[in-house]
Amino acid sequence: MKKTILLAGIVLAAIALNAQEGDLLSLLGEEEETTDYTTASFKTNRVVNLHSLENTAAGVLDVKISHRFGTLNGGTYELFGLDNATIRIGADFGVTDRLTVGLGRSSFQKTYDGFLKYKFLRQSTGKRVMPVTAALFASTAVQTLKWQNPDRENYFSSRMYHTFQLILGRKFSEGLSLQLSPTLVHRNLIETSAERNDVLALGTAGRIKLSKRVALNAEYIYVLPDQLAPGFRNSFSIGFDIETGGHVFQLHFTNSTSMIEKGFVTETNENWLDGGIHFGFNVSRVFTVVRPQIN
Repeated sequence: MKKTILLAGIVLAAIALNAQEGDLLSLLGEEEETTDYTTASFKTNRVVNLHSLENTAAGVLDVKISHRFGTLNGGTYELFGLDNATIRIGADFGVTDRLTVGLGRSSFQKTYDGFLKYKFLRQSTGKRVMPVTAALFASTAVQTLKWQNPDRENYFSSRMYHTFQLILGRKFSEGLSLQLSPTLVHRNLIETSAERNDVLALGTAGRIKLSKRVALNAEYIYVLPDQLAPGFRNSFSIGFDIETGGHVFQLHFTNSTSMIEKGFVTETNENWLDGGIHFGFNVSRVFTVVRPQIN
């Protein structure tokens, strides 16, 4: 009798262990089916002037100081542009990992700007395969220069500019990321009949990782013909990202003075071949304002 009870106990224990093993294998199977999202396509949420594929993380405040000196062709009299400068101070906040909002103020044309950026696709592998990352971007800018003719009837709406953009890209490897940014800039007021209120452009950008903390970035914005007045040019920028702990320094050269879309897309008038090149930098410092909850 005792032997029978012992044998039954051994059988029940074996069944229980087998069931637990099945549960463990099931859990392991579920882990194998997880979705792995691609990260760090770019060092920050800017390439140089263009917004990149990246968003500010949820609960994080990203304070940015952007600086552009004068052009190199100013020569020794202007100390190759160092005597002149424009600046933008801004802050981007991650409402969620997918939604970023931002505000900024530029000395160029005394302009205030705000934007929303929503990432609706994320490059991923595993259970869910998505070959690209995609985001929608919308911004509004208001320039506050004194009216050239204050005696005439002037409208506040004449100061406003709106930008809409699709950001589409892919991290091809640990060292290479590319993106396209179809862009529409609407200007409520234009100076001449040779221009268009609505300007269509295509931004292209890329990043090559040179080391663990250094990357080479470049961007080019092609504006479709017959939309801008003669003398305006396409924006081209190239530079380096240098990561140092909580900061990312972006050092670059560009032919654009403005650091917001309505400016560098529609108001670039400097020529690289004539030395119309601004040396500049972006400095990014992040602060965790709201810590994510851990379940």
